Amino acid sequence: MKYVIAPVIKGKDIRASMVETGIKGIRTVKVDDSNTAEALGSGTLPVFATPAMIALIEATASQSVAPHLEEGSSTVGTHLDIAHSAASPVGIEVTCETELIEVDRRRLVFSVVVRDSVGEVGSGTHERFIVDNAKFMSKANSKLE
Repeated sequence: MKYVIAPVIKGKDIRASMVETGIKGIRTVKVDDSNTAEALGSGTLPVFATPAMIALIEATASQSVAPHLEEGSSTVGTHLDIAHSAASPVGIEVTCETELIEVDRRRLVFSVVVRDSVGEVGSGTHERFIVDNAKFMSKANSKLE
């Protein structure tokens, strides 16, 4: 099923070139001292940190749809429903796979599975929204005024 996203924000069409369900992403990282719970402050043990897993999920989903967006647009993460179900020690590789399962205008929903070489370590869903970069940054920066 194909969807064309064509929202208009203040007269500017931020149409996605062709964002459709089924787009997949994959990304692998090695667990090292920089992405452990101990290093990131989310725990005291030297295992793959939940915040590192969340960053991996967001990067995988974001990069999977980036080539399909209009110039001047990107996506921002807005919601995660993720279970981190098993620990991954320093030295092991962790792979995230995402699939775009729903498109509702600018709203994108991804299914997510994270695995190490032994098995699944996380899963759930991740939601992102397509934004106009200039408008989004203008609104964010207005908080500094």
